[in-house]
Amino acid sequence: MNDSTQWRWLNEPATWRLEADRLTVVTDANTDFWQETWYGFRRQSGHVYGCDISGDFTFELKVEGDFTELYDQAGLMLMLDERCWLKAAIEFNDSQPMISSVLTNPSSDWAPGIFPGDAGCFWLRLTLKAGSLRLQYSTDGLHWPLLRLCAFPSEKRYFVGAMCCTPERQGLAVTFSEMRVSAASDKTLHDLS
Repeated sequence: MNDSTQWRWLNEPATWRLEADRLTVVTDANTDFWQETWYGFRRQSGHVYGCDISGDFTFELKVEGDFTELYDQAGLMLMLDERCWLKAAIEFNDSQPMISSVLTNPSSDWAPGIFPGDAGCFWLRLTLKAGSLRLQYSTDGLHWPLLRLCAFPSEKRYFVGAMCCTPERQGLAVTFSEMRVSAASDKTLHDLS
């Protein structure tokens, strides 16, 4: 994590620990982020350990967890406010861990897909640049396929960080590491490094 950046909790969980740049979290009961679509409810109770950032940037992290129950999820989150945000995660759905993203502005969409690697250990990278959001995932920390490319409002300040939720239970243990915020990547869209 960047030493000069002030990190803080949105919905701090009862159990967590930060040691040597490794954040371990155990989710509280019935936590989630969702706005209206299909289910009709609004939830803003998931856990995010993040920081405020200005301008264009890239955020990257490694996630380790054992996803076994419906909607268990952990990954990253980018937020303007309760009505405009993006989360990306491994999420347990249809009896398997899947890679997914949810864009909310102001209602939530959900885009799950088959994850080709070991869902117990993966990486996510988000680049926000000139009103465009590029979301990538990795199974090895070296090769970064595109997960999502979309517009995202240009604002002066964002909240970005490590996210986890368990809408149907409590007790998912997740470890986040290699969290870093840097200048926005200038790599071309099909450069997967």
